[in-house]
Amino acid sequence: MAKTLHSERHRRLAELLTEKRKQAGLTQASVAKALARHQPFIANIENGDRRLDLVEFLDLAKVVGFDPYDVMRQIEAVDPLKD
Repeated sequence: MAKTLHSERHRRLAELLTEKRKQAGLTQASVAKALARHQPFIANIENGDRRLDLVEFLDLAKVVGFDPYDVMRQIEAVDPLKD
């Protein structure tokens, strides 16, 4: 299995997370504060420089207010062999 960091799926995930946060009218700093993290934590996720584990992803979905299953379906639709 190829590494996933910087893969097409990982890039799409970062894009979707950024879109969802902006649609919610939230800043990186406000999301980070709600997660008891620092703003660079969110920036690194959105830049695609940091992976999220499942629990972090679910916490982020709750704070931002998006359906994690919808985002996962969109990521699943990206062809992993395209890279």
